[in-house]
Amino acid sequence: MIRDEDGALTGYVYVDLKDTNYGGFVAQATKRFSQQLKLPANYSFQWSGEYEFELRAKERLKLILPIVFFVIFVLLYLVFHSVAEALLLIFPIIYALTGGLLLQWFLGYNFSVAVWVGYIALFGIAVETGVVMVVYLHEALDERLRSGGAITNEDLEAAVIHGAVQRLRPKLMTVAAVLASLVPILWASGIASDVMKPIAAPIVGGMITSTIHVLILVPVFFLAMKERALRRGDLTTEAGVAEIEVVLTENT
Repeated sequence: MIRDEDGALTGYVYVDLKDTNYGGFVAQATKRFSQQLKLPANYSFQWSGEYEFELRAKERLKLILPIVFFVIFVLLYLVFHSVAEALLLIFPIIYALTGGLLLQWFLGYNFSVAVWVGYIALFGIAVETGVVMVVYLHEALDERLRSGGAITNEDLEAAVIHGAVQRLRPKLMTVAAVLASLVPILWASGIASDVMKPIAAPIVGGMITSTIHVLILVPVFFLAMKERALRRGDLTTEAGVAEIEVVLTENT
């Protein structure tokens, strides 16, 4: 089709692709054009259509993703009032990202808007499960602190193990529910399956690696932080506050 656009005579050539890898096709085609296509003077070409929409979406994602990470960090800090614990809960995102990347590579999906939507959803789930784990660990540690008496590294380790074990079944149930709902999408072949598969792939892969991190590494890092606090004497202060709160509640 030939028409006038921006005061210039423009010809359109429509190309239908069998997959959604617009970026890869454009990169290969542009390279081939630069090698074999000799344009006359005052002639030029540019890509439009779905590729142009994908570029706009990627530009938005460059702004949205940093905002997502920043908002997650701020919310974590507001919940725990600790930069160290907020950073501790950011790590599940990294581990979740590795699992998502591995499954995405194995299934042959390129980075697209749908894939990034899946990663954003994965980040939310990974942080949420990490927050619940830390809450369980805090409750187990506070229970030990309220019991009074001197606390040792062995007491800390026992409290952390108790809290992590309490969180084991809920975490596995969450992962099982997510996988049971999303894994069938990876083998779907119906309408809109080409859009849903790239969204589901990062979540499925990331849930597996984030589970390992939340159940094993988060308690280990939490224990290391509290052992350091114990050496500084901060845990003794926390125990005194807990005991005062109990006495005030009983007198009331």
